[in-house]
Amino acid sequence: MAEEKITEIKVQDHKSYAITGKIKIIKPDGSEEIKEGTTYLCRCGASGNKPFCDGSHKKIGF
Repeated sequence: MAEEKITEIKVQDHKSYAITGKIKIIKPDGSEEIKEGTTYLCRCGASGNKPFCDGSHKKIGF
């Protein structure tokens, strides 16, 4: 039996969500993007590259 691959979501204190594994992101316009490895998603709402984290949480004191 093949080993089941698990995608991990780590909620980091005062930082982004760190997602490790293969994920599909569906954007508001319906376009899709596949990411593998570790992807960082914004939690603070200040990123200029949503849904991805761009480090803006540091500037706003999140």
